[in-house]
Amino acid sequence: MNSAEIDAVIIGGGACGLMCAVQAGFLGKRTLILEKNSQIGAKILISGGGRCNFTNLYTSPQNFLSENEHFCKSALSQWTVEDSISFFESYGISGQEKTLGQLFPTSNKAKDIVRVFQDLCEQLDQEIVLNADVKQVQQQEGGFLICFEQQGKIHQIYAPKVVMASGGLPIAKMGASDFALKSAKQFGLRVTPTAPALVPLTITGKEEAFYAGLSGNSLFARVSTTAISFEENILFTHWGLSGPAILQISSYWRPGMFIHLDLLPHQNILDLIEAERSQNGKKLLSTFLTQFYTKKLVEALGVFLPISKNLASLSKSELQSLDQWIHHFKVKPAGDKGYDKAEVMRGGVATDELSSKTLVAKKVPGLFFGGECVDVTGWLGGYNFQWAWACGYVIAQQL
Repeated sequence: MNSAEIDAVIIGGGACGLMCAVQAGFLGKRTLILEKNSQIGAKILISGGGRCNFTNLYTSPQNFLSENEHFCKSALSQWTVEDSISFFESYGISGQEKTLGQLFPTSNKAKDIVRVFQDLCEQLDQEIVLNADVKQVQQQEGGFLICFEQQGKIHQIYAPKVVMASGGLPIAKMGASDFALKSAKQFGLRVTPTAPALVPLTITGKEEAFYAGLSGNSLFARVSTTAISFEENILFTHWGLSGPAILQISSYWRPGMFIHLDLLPHQNILDLIEAERSQNGKKLLSTFLTQFYTKKLVEALGVFLPISKNLASLSKSELQSLDQWIHHFKVKPAGDKGYDKAEVMRGGVATDELSSKTLVAKKVPGLFFGGECVDVTGWLGGYNFQWAWACGYVIAQQL
């Protein structure tokens, strides 16, 4: 494809870039995808343990973090969850709901999602160049000059419009790049501070041994900050805490903050003990607690609680302590596991630099930003894919 035939160059062959190319093709536009990896959809292929949680039935603007909480509304209304479902269904992929509205292909194979885009790009004559490492995008009269390296050779191509869909900083081995962020700054656009999100949290110091000793233990809990709470499983690890609830809260956690764990969110431990005492006051607290927790966790709680005492002999202060440790377990993480273990990046190209309706840079006509590089971060569970599909669709309408 030569420059004269191209309506837009799309930098990045991930969820946003692929949807953008396909939707542009439906409108009779010609695009060229420049993908740094040796295959398209690298993060799609590893998402959800290789199963790809491609959207969430309960998607709403409240499921996203951003400097401007209203920014995502326009794109999400232009391309809805129903649009995603019907799009994939029309190419043979029906969804099955798992927990909390998460939708996976019935085949449980992420490669089926990627195959849809691969086939459509071929059918619609949307060209994909793999192993293309874009070095620079320069604004020229009426468009942009894109410089990229492939197999040691430098290539240049001109396009009237450019779509930055190169993702964020997680995960380096999957080709993660800050190219979109650097390009935004080059064009004078503000970038909000970035950090790993949906990421495990680490514990260091004197508390480290407690968590390491519980490594592999998982339980359902409510995890909270002062701003928000999530109820899902948490997982103790040899370096701290992980599991869905921890990944969710990590997007809201900042260094120095405490998080609070309710280890029995839908019951009151004191009410349960009171009821049990009237029936069997001789029962040991350790025995009583094993109906809710693993033996290993009960033994670990024995550092703080009198688990060797029977229920009848628990004092008022011991009961208060029990309530505190079960329902108000305070944790002060030391940090997080970084971009290599993060699902997504928080922060990115500032929303006030972009049109919420078209995702074009207000200062640079013809330059679009979509997906993870924008300061819109979804919760765990398919929300970030829905944002990416929506961005791809919205941008395609402008090419």
